[in-house]
Amino acid sequence: MKKEEHLAHMRHSLAHLLGASVMELYPGSKLTLGPAIDNGFYYDIDVAGKITDSDLGKIEKKMHELLKTWHSFEKKIVSKEEAKKIFAGNEYKEELIDDIEKKGEDITLYTSGNFTDLCRGGHVEDPSKEIATGSFKLDRIAGAYWRGDEKNKMLTRIYGLAFNNKSELEAYIAQQEEAKKRDHRKIGKEMGLFVFSDLVGPGLPLWTPNGTIIRELLNDYVWELRKEKGYQKVCIPHITKKELYETSGHWAKYADDLFKIHTREDHLYAMKPMNCPHHTQIFASEPKSYRDMPKRYAETTMVYRDEQSGELSGLSRVLSITQDDAHVFCRENQIEDEALAIWDIIEKFYGTFGFDLQVRFSRHDPQTPEKYMGDEEVWIKAEKALENIMKSKKVEWIDGLGEAAFYGPKIDFIAHDSIGRVLQVATIQLDFNQPKNFGLVFTNEKGEKEGVVMIHAAIMGSIERFMSTLIEHLAGVFPTWLSPIQVAIIPVKDIHTEETDKIVRELKNADIRIDHFDYNDSLGKRIHSAKKMNTPYIIVYGDKEKESGVLTIEKIDGTKIQMKLDQLISHLKLEIKNRS
Repeated sequence: MKKEEHLAHMRHSLAHLLGASVMELYPGSKLTLGPAIDNGFYYDIDVAGKITDSDLGKIEKKMHELLKTWHSFEKKIVSKEEAKKIFAGNEYKEELIDDIEKKGEDITLYTSGNFTDLCRGGHVEDPSKEIATGSFKLDRIAGAYWRGDEKNKMLTRIYGLAFNNKSELEAYIAQQEEAKKRDHRKIGKEMGLFVFSDLVGPGLPLWTPNGTIIRELLNDYVWELRKEKGYQKVCIPHITKKELYETSGHWAKYADDLFKIHTREDHLYAMKPMNCPHHTQIFASEPKSYRDMPKRYAETTMVYRDEQSGELSGLSRVLSITQDDAHVFCRENQIEDEALAIWDIIEKFYGTFGFDLQVRFSRHDPQTPEKYMGDEEVWIKAEKALENIMKSKKVEWIDGLGEAAFYGPKIDFIAHDSIGRVLQVATIQLDFNQPKNFGLVFTNEKGEKEGVVMIHAAIMGSIERFMSTLIEHLAGVFPTWLSPIQVAIIPVKDIHTEETDKIVRELKNADIRIDHFDYNDSLGKRIHSAKKMNTPYIIVYGDKEKESGVLTIEKIDGTKIQMKLDQLISHLKLEIKNRS
């Protein structure tokens, strides 16, 4: 068994152990579902009584007690009637039993110690020996609706962390503690980058001048890279008739996730949740020949998705999503060149911020054809094209079976941030299906109509989500070119403000972003305010600087340098130009 599979089985076994412990401590509780997840496990429980975070210690203690007696998992296949007898009174398990029977699957029970649960399997053989001491810990309590439906009862979800051994668990906990310090919501508030308003609504961030500077600079950088590759800007409206999404295939798939608008003439419109169908109509507006191919459209614009309120989280999950979106309309023999050009952009952009990238090949699962649009032959052709591109780059990739978009396979780029977390960032998606739905064609060299291929390319993807990632990756310490305040100048006394005013003017004339901390707080408080903004360069200006004409400048890392003003300007311009 592979190490990853063994860990998943261990986590699933611990979910059983958690369920058993709760049933002993809280008799009359009803267990529902308890899966393994990326960092551990959880169990959703209809608790008889109440469990709070303060109770996790005693539940964990009970888990350790029971673990000593769990030496195996015994599998038993039972009939629907027998299963319902065993779980009589637990309407959640009864519902699951009915679902399993409808699918025509075996109803399987697994027993360890004195605990039996309904389960498909995937456990360690001997929990008492294979689950290391100190390798797991109960983490927190949350609420969860049964089957994620807010119309159903709210259950108690108990989360646990689990790793191969104690040292891996401790490393993960240390990482999480560091992540709390870097939380983009905390840093964003401290630096005044964005705000949320109850009057505007949750999931709808409002960007301050400082936050807007960063957003715009990031977007400008992406456009600079795209412009070099021959992209053209386009602009589309934020609403559309439903017929556009019916043709594209999105309406059947995502109708429940859309914000809908009923006009006074009783027409139904939708706030756009994606841009690709609109862009097809720009391409289709005039006949195209092979000489026109490829067409590369780029646009940074907001899209809107009706996420459930419980899923919203800072900038990471919002209702208004700013996409740096692009779509290439090309011939089949142009796919590789166009995809590799996008790959170059992604590597350059993320390399600027020190992200290490991995590649995941997100392909369709032939066992679930209902999840995807189009014919199997088209999917095989599209996936073969992407596989050839990855081979030409000579990269190893993660197999993402079942992770494809519903209209086509994709190459997903996975970033490792500065504290070791794994995040999905950019993507290259290959789409034969939407062009076919819209009848997109061009005239080839033989005068025949030839089908168009569409490549979807997002670099940041969602600017909001990327900002949350970047803030936490950098702990709010932005490089000089991106920092909303690049230089802070602080006069020691009022008598120095005339000279600092001159410095401010010269730096502004050189297009350097500067803040003048000349208000009436103490010198110490003003220095603290400048440092709180993670300002790359701080100048404290007093008698010594006035007499010598040499500035003493403290950098963000605490080191100090001395320069005259013209030297500082030259130094900053070079650093900004090179995006150092």
